[in-house]
Amino acid sequence: MSMSSLSAGSKRGSSMTLHAGLKHNATLVANLGLLPAIVFKYQDLRHRRVSSGPPYLLYSRYALHPMRCRPNTSDVDVFQQIFGFREYRCLDEVHDATLIVDCGANVGYSTAYFLSRYPQATVIAVEPDPENFAVLAANVAPYGARCRAIRSAVSSSKVGLVMCEEPFGDGREWARTVRPARAGEVPLMTAVDISTLLDESGVDRISILKIDIEGSEAEVFSANYERWLHRVDNLVIELHGERCRRIFADAIRHAGFTISECDELTVCRSGA
Repeated sequence: MSMSSLSAGSKRGSSMTLHAGLKHNATLVANLGLLPAIVFKYQDLRHRRVSSGPPYLLYSRYALHPMRCRPNTSDVDVFQQIFGFREYRCLDEVHDATLIVDCGANVGYSTAYFLSRYPQATVIAVEPDPENFAVLAANVAPYGARCRAIRSAVSSSKVGLVMCEEPFGDGREWARTVRPARAGEVPLMTAVDISTLLDESGVDRISILKIDIEGSEAEVFSANYERWLHRVDNLVIELHGERCRRIFADAIRHAGFTISECDELTVCRSGA
């Protein structure tokens, strides 16, 4: 290959990279707003290599209140997914919601998105990791009684749980997992089941059920899902691996959902 061909290829590659970068920034501005997008880029560059420090604030036009973000953690990536790229735009056709259950709420960005987008809704946010949960609690505090935050994990039964020692995925803060406590171990929490959460809420149906629990969805949809699945209007779930996909597909086979995909999410809409 000639040097001129290499040079032309290099220029095309640079042009494509530049175009992708401009498109990325334009999406952030469109979804966050101009000033929040500038703050986001500045804080991201400033804190990406910082090993520790207090949380800083991020903003979005899709959130009623600013949100805390920990330096050099996966928090910034979660924020970008939910607010910068509007991961839950698949729910734009849902105009009213009464009860939303956020399973795997992490630091509360998805919860804040739902609370802001559906001002009449209450949200039950479930997150097992203690450090994530502390940030979650701070991020949802401005919404008051509209949010019930539970430091636990969802399962198909009320089993005692501990945090997993083995890393899942990239091992960062957004990939914390739990496992059943072994004989002789003291459980750190007791799992909650979706049927109980729904019964305790005082409403008949879950308007939106969001599940992103790093593979534990296999347990949730292995047993006892018949008690609550028919009472869900909209289900958005991130499935991790073929085993989870197979178990989930078997569970919803006769539930009457219309199923679609949106980026990494599987979206199920009830005909009820």
